[in-house]
Amino acid sequence: MEDKNAYQGEMEAKLQEWGAKLDAMRTKADQTSADAKAELDKQIKELTTKREAMQQKLTELKASSDDAWESLKAGTQSAWNDLSASFEEAASKFK
Repeated sequence: MEDKNAYQGEMEAKLQEWGAKLDAMRTKADQTSADAKAELDKQIKELTTKREAMQQKLTELKASSDDAWESLKAGTQSAWNDLSASFEEAASKFK
């Protein structure tokens, strides 16, 4: 069984990293043509929404009892994987 606090720490660190990446993406989007900016803004909005949902799941996980966190972890991991894949896809378009 993975330690709840270690898992939370990993998630918090990654969410901060993704927050910084979103900021960098916003800056880059502001420097592109209007057509490209519209598409990039759409992707940034989607990523921001998913990141906020992940932040909410982390809040729920923190509030869970030690016994309940394993069951919450499965749903959190699914959202985590989705967000991670979305960031990787978006990052490839921002290069």
